[in-house]
Amino acid sequence: MRFLQRNCRNTSDVEDVRQEVYAHVLRAAEKSLPERTKPFLFSTARNVLIDRLRRENVIPIDIAADLDLTVVPSEEPGPERAVFARETLRRLQLALNDLPPRCREALILKRVEGLSLQEISRRMGISEQAVSNYVQRGIFALADQLYGEQSAIGGEHDLT
Repeated sequence: MRFLQRNCRNTSDVEDVRQEVYAHVLRAAEKSLPERTKPFLFSTARNVLIDRLRRENVIPIDIAADLDLTVVPSEEPGPERAVFARETLRRLQLALNDLPPRCREALILKRVEGLSLQEISRRMGISEQAVSNYVQRGIFALADQLYGEQSAIGGEHDLT
């Protein structure tokens, strides 16, 4: 909204422009979802504003120049954040590798693949309660390894 308020010639049109942007985004999303939503949204808003100015047949040079100079915020993380994320993933992988095989399997099926307890139970040939126990123990063990202290909720965890 701030982008539209700054760049819309008539402030009373901001709500209408917003609705028009939403309509364009919805139509585009029905065909395929954009990979980077924030830049897509800003580009769409910019294009809607330019189209409205064209329809009015009056494009003040200062507004067109401002729109062309608009920098769309990047969704790309900074280098420090990328390094931190890679390091966290590496530590998570090492921690997962340290889990007992059945515990690791249940945790991955639940948290990574998003399967239900019932689906995991069938796949692993164990009860849903056993799956729940494996997942809970795995989460506590990962938290203990990643954060360097025993989890306050679960205390010590026997993973066997």
